[in-house]
Amino acid sequence: MLLNIAIIGSAILASIYLLSPRVSKSRVWRATVTPLASIIGSGFLVLAPILVSAYGRNAPLIMAGLCLGAYLFGAAIRFNIFWRNVPEPLENIAVERLEIAASWSLVFAFMISVAYYLNLLGAFAVSLTPFDNHINAKLLTSAVYILILIVGWTSGFRALERMEYAAVTLKLAIIVGLLVGLTYYFYQKASGSGLYFHAPELSGWPAFTLAFGLIITVQGFETSRYLGHNYDPATRIKSMRLAQAVCAVIYMLYISLFAYSFDRSQFQLSETAIIDMMSLITPILPVLLVAAALAAQFSAAIADTSGSGGLLKELTRGRMSARNGYALLVAVGLFLTWEANIFQIIAYASRAFAIYYSLQSAIAARRAFLVGGTLYQKAGFILLAVLGTVIVLFGNDVESVGTS
Repeated sequence: MLLNIAIIGSAILASIYLLSPRVSKSRVWRATVTPLASIIGSGFLVLAPILVSAYGRNAPLIMAGLCLGAYLFGAAIRFNIFWRNVPEPLENIAVERLEIAASWSLVFAFMISVAYYLNLLGAFAVSLTPFDNHINAKLLTSAVYILILIVGWTSGFRALERMEYAAVTLKLAIIVGLLVGLTYYFYQKASGSGLYFHAPELSGWPAFTLAFGLIITVQGFETSRYLGHNYDPATRIKSMRLAQAVCAVIYMLYISLFAYSFDRSQFQLSETAIIDMMSLITPILPVLLVAAALAAQFSAAIADTSGSGGLLKELTRGRMSARNGYALLVAVGLFLTWEANIFQIIAYASRAFAIYYSLQSAIAARRAFLVGGTLYQKAGFILLAVLGTVIVLFGNDVESVGTS
């Protein structure tokens, strides 16, 4: 009873703080909400069971590596934000062509990421009902796709996008409550010498390929790059750094507490495994997590659907309308929903975003040479472009590398 009060109380206090005028009216925080919504969306729900199943006691180390990799890719994008917006930006045909290629890659990454978001939404929506099975989850996901197409076709996205701040606030508040519950559970286990230190199931190259396939779980910071119509470059750069810092702290706390608190044999690896694990702490946490999942997945799907439609219209110079872009996204999403499982979609999405990050890193490297950047910048951006290519080629899903 006291734990439930502590969880709900901490979530309410977090909500009050985030909705306070001091925070909600902060320009930097408002700019931070968009990348924050993407980074700490779906990944938060599926990542802990995957990492603990595959890496055991090394899960926090892998999480740190994912956060560091994301921050470095973010550095390349921040470099591009700055140099695209100097008073007299350098014109270069190679950079322009790479920018077009990066935009096309982002369109297709959005299409796959929406499938990722909505398949998780379907799975979580039925998880606490008598209809909890894969077919019903896919049927619900398909229905939401049709709803999004109808709304997008009738130009209703603007109203839905206003939900973003409320959805992010709800999600962060519930995460605070979750961390309170996990901290209590961890303390109880530690007090009774009941912590678990599982040996890794994966090592060597398979361990790397799975980590490559999990980049999507820390993706989303790149959205700061496309907020130019609302925020100046300095604000966008600051918002990306802040979003990545907040997410890194949350992820590291979450994975560190989870990795040593639960016996690996207590859960089967599935997209909703976190629900079963949180029910061991208190019955209220699964309900709160499902609420957070539905709000987060729907808002993230709307944002990426809107972004892909707008980008397609821009890249085709109006030959394809945003509405037709929404229809293409829905067609791709429905195909993935019925032909792939969630873990395969995670790996596909990671590869798609890795293409985008690799191209952005190549752009940053080219710009570093043009503007006389430091040796560290030139070498670092080239290495990031190579890393992105390696992720594209070798990123794998949890089932393909044999983790059970």
